Amino acid sequence: MSPATSESREPATGALIGNFPLSTAAEAADRIAAARAVQKDWAALAWRERSEWLGKIEKWLAGHADSLAELIGRDNGKTRIDALAAEVLPAAMALRYYRRHGKRLLRSSRIRGGNILMFNKVSRLRAVPYGVIGIITPWNYPFSIPFSEVVMALLAGNAVVLKVATDTLAVGAALEEAFAAAELPSGLFSYLNIPGKQAGKAFIEGGVDKLFFTGSTAVGRELAALAAPRLLPLVLELGGADAAIVRADADLDRAASGVVWAGLGNAGQSCGGVQRVLVHRSVYDAFLEKLSARVRALRVGPPLDWDSDVGCMTSVKQKRAVRDQIEACLASGARIVARSASGDLDSDDAFLPAIVLADAGPDAPILREEVFGPVLAVQAVDDDEQALRIAAGTPYGLTGSVWSRDRSAARALAARMNAGAVTINDHLISHGLAETPWGGFGDSGFGRTHGEAGFREMFRTQVIVDDILPFAAKSIWWHPYSRKLYDGLRALLDVLYAPGITRRLAAIPRVLRIFLRYWERP
Repeated sequence: MSPATSESREPATGALIGNFPLSTAAEAADRIAAARAVQKDWAALAWRERSEWLGKIEKWLAGHADSLAELIGRDNGKTRIDALAAEVLPAAMALRYYRRHGKRLLRSSRIRGGNILMFNKVSRLRAVPYGVIGIITPWNYPFSIPFSEVVMALLAGNAVVLKVATDTLAVGAALEEAFAAAELPSGLFSYLNIPGKQAGKAFIEGGVDKLFFTGSTAVGRELAALAAPRLLPLVLELGGADAAIVRADADLDRAASGVVWAGLGNAGQSCGGVQRVLVHRSVYDAFLEKLSARVRALRVGPPLDWDSDVGCMTSVKQKRAVRDQIEACLASGARIVARSASGDLDSDDAFLPAIVLADAGPDAPILREEVFGPVLAVQAVDDDEQALRIAAGTPYGLTGSVWSRDRSAARALAARMNAGAVTINDHLISHGLAETPWGGFGDSGFGRTHGEAGFREMFRTQVIVDDILPFAAKSIWWHPYSRKLYDGLRALLDVLYAPGITRRLAAIPRVLRIFLRYWERP
């Protein structure tokens, strides 16, 4: 392999997908400069023009959906259905959503006045794009995560420089092809293949105006430190160790099926997937039996086989990391209560069985760390309060869920969870809803992607304050100062806020005298 390229291989078979040119930090700086040169003209276009340009990608997605789902499966290891349902389809829905609603979010708006004293000041808010947005995205959802962020950034009037994970370079090339279908102005969108440890520094020192990063908490901290000298704004979507709370009144069949999908789909490689399942003690045994039956029935197999329920890990390295965490859990006292029939825990391939753990000790990694693989830990709880305490027992706060037939009680419980996105009788689905924001609390990062909140991350807010009395000589509180001015301003407080009508009326003459200052010229 040429030193100027890097390769992408199928994690399931090891087969070579392709070699892809490597980019350098100097090239990143050049691309950022080129993007800056074209961005202002792009931002000056009418919304309709930008939207129509990006609308061309809708037809590309529809025409390439099957080949794209297959490529994602080959490059990432997830099944075809996971690739279509959680990557391609959400991308198409997101593009249509932001094209329909972004104009409203960018529209200039008047701010309602706050006090009659400032009657002559009329303020308006306007959206100002940042300029060049840098986006660094992970391998677990290599198409849908970057796609939405790029779309929002471009629609808001920015240029974009994108870097995807080294483990999914073939999907990165497909993203480049998708945005090429829009026939955007040259330099407005750039795709770079920079090794992961170099990308953040290259983007920050290369001059991006804002950086979006999705990945591990450890790397997020490193990027925050690199960005600090420039006071560069960041959006960090980081790790999770998310909890599902199963109440005594839950539909146990639905809860078990939903937990299996959200926790073990994509081989458990979802930062917002279920990791810890907190089940009311009165239904614990029944739930565990239903959950275990579903996990034993899972078919872990080749990603492109139509009947595979779970594909493989995206890399053998990731399988080894999860296997080490499982062994640490077992050493802490946990026991495996269910596992899928297929998938070998000890083999050197990328296939890992789906596993359910019970009786994990307090030091078990799955109760306090992110375990990025197909592993669930089930714990019994006495009531909602205990469930909340345990759910909040990690530094993460990305997602959570509540499973209950009592929707009112479920909503109240969801509102108390320490998580940026909480779903009721479902889990993880909010990432596929273009209208909902995505992001967490604590070590799960800050800022938001998706929805109106995510779209607003793509521009700064500028206020323009206009004076509707341009013929006035000055404002009443300008120089020169005097005791008369002080008394008049003090009287304003009485007119507006003093108790009792008598005191307020008595202050009016002093206020009127200072208002004459509007027309006093030197």
